[in-house]
Amino acid sequence: MADSTDPTILRLDPWTGSWPDDDPNGGFKAEVAEYGHLDPLHTLEGMSASLDIPVGALARYVLAKWATAGSEGLLHLGSTTVERMWSTCEQADEADTDDARLAAYESLRSMISWLRLPLNEPAGY
Repeated sequence: MADSTDPTILRLDPWTGSWPDDDPNGGFKAEVAEYGHLDPLHTLEGMSASLDIPVGALARYVLAKWATAGSEGLLHLGSTTVERMWSTCEQADEADTDDARLAAYESLRSMISWLRLPLNEPAGY
């Protein structure tokens, strides 16, 4: 049952920001912008009517499940992020130097660091 301490989102605003080509989070930002064209409430409202579960409860479930999934989140990012990560490795292999491999490691570490956040700091768990 909802109470005054439950979090509230007043708007589901799409985001179409910009970012530099070398942004380690560029793949994720591209996905946020791409999915911003969709209205998730159409699906949640249909599920709500079909399952007799409030839309807010379904939204909370979807957000909690995704946010706490840790590395499973990589599967949900899709091919864009996977291809960026693979390209980073291929470029390091082509350069064939320790410096290039170290730079690739740092880049990959940066790209996936946010995936560990729910595992390292699980708020409320």
